[in-house]
Amino acid sequence: MTQNKLPKIAVVGGGAGGLELATRLGGDLGRRGQAEITLIDATRTHIWKPLLHEVAAGTLDSHDDELDYLAQANAKHFRFVLGRMDGLDRTRKEIHLAPMHNAEGREIMPARTYPYDFLVIAVGSVCNDFGIPGVARHCLFLDTTEQAEQFQIRLMEAYLHAHATGGSRGEGELDIAIVGGGATGIELSAQLHQATRLLNAYGLDNVHPSDIKIHLIEASPSLLPGLPERLSRATLHQLESLGVEVLLGEKVVEVTEAGVATHSGRFIPAALKVWAAGIKAPDFLQGLDGLETNRINQIKVRPTLQTTVDDAVYAIGDCASCPWPAKSDTATVPPRAQSAHQMASLVLKNLRRALRGQSQADYHYHDYGSLVSLGKYSTVGNLMGNLMGTVMIEGLIARLVYLSLYKMHQWALFGTLRVGLLMVANFFRRRLRPRIKLH
Repeated sequence: MTQNKLPKIAVVGGGAGGLELATRLGGDLGRRGQAEITLIDATRTHIWKPLLHEVAAGTLDSHDDELDYLAQANAKHFRFVLGRMDGLDRTRKEIHLAPMHNAEGREIMPARTYPYDFLVIAVGSVCNDFGIPGVARHCLFLDTTEQAEQFQIRLMEAYLHAHATGGSRGEGELDIAIVGGGATGIELSAQLHQATRLLNAYGLDNVHPSDIKIHLIEASPSLLPGLPERLSRATLHQLESLGVEVLLGEKVVEVTEAGVATHSGRFIPAALKVWAAGIKAPDFLQGLDGLETNRINQIKVRPTLQTTVDDAVYAIGDCASCPWPAKSDTATVPPRAQSAHQMASLVLKNLRRALRGQSQADYHYHDYGSLVSLGKYSTVGNLMGNLMGTVMIEGLIARLVYLSLYKMHQWALFGTLRVGLLMVANFFRRRLRPRIKLH
């Protein structure tokens, strides 16, 4: 640790876990002058990743819910550095940041290094295309706000073109193929169904909602693999009632400009293709200065969430491969928002202990269940607890619990008073603005 100076704690990645950790570290160690806290991220704003399907459908304007990192840093006693990590020197304890360029290709941030005494890597995950031909070229992804906004722009352009030319004229011209029957694919399907009805209501009536076919393609024999069968059946029934074509047991083998081909010989024509099937950690983590990683680039960590080769480096969230012995000898903690939140809490505790020279505590994942929102139509899920075991919930109760998860994230960032003010502001904003983003 640097002598005669405050210890430097760097958090790389401003997602759910990283931003919550930086906020809480700043409010504790930063405010008391016990450490210098820095958050590093490649973007200037944060939005809760489970909301990106709403941004893509246009039912949520990202500017209404995004958080400015610089403003948060100023309010919560930490520093924000704009940069994209692309390397690490553990001997010198330096993070390597890549040069950044604007839309015209002009360099706005040079390559730099940033020092640390303790490093927390929380860079999240990206979609895994599994090397399938055509996916990277022809599919849209929902890993970032920019990607979600790009999908919404493409959807509006296709809709406006069809409206101006008298409606859909060719096979697949307005069709959407979503690959992946997990939460993201399901939630996007339902939001798109709602969006098509809203666009029609706002005067784009040359295009009928029935002109847009939504196809959800899943390689497994059921939706939501790994979750209870009852949830899968309930979700399938709801999607089919909305007119979404659900194709189960169909493994994608190629994606072309015209559509999606599956192993059974089926071809699904679609103008817009979205890939939401599987995740991996960012590629730059593979072999990052000797850190151990698994086959999907996740950094292997011990129960303390310290990396297996360096006590000064922690990893949390989707980019961490953490043992889950309560599940099985080989299980790892699933990549969910709740696990990132719990990991952030444990690392906050362990960094405090490290600064005091105390031993590290182990992380124990608590699975509180899963919820999947189908927009205004339904929400299904299961809640898990010690007293009642596993409880299946649907409808209004499930919807309220789902919404409370986002409020918990906001509470961790802003506190009770500001969350209350945000709820009031959102109440009036939703009544003053269109119900869908039209530009």
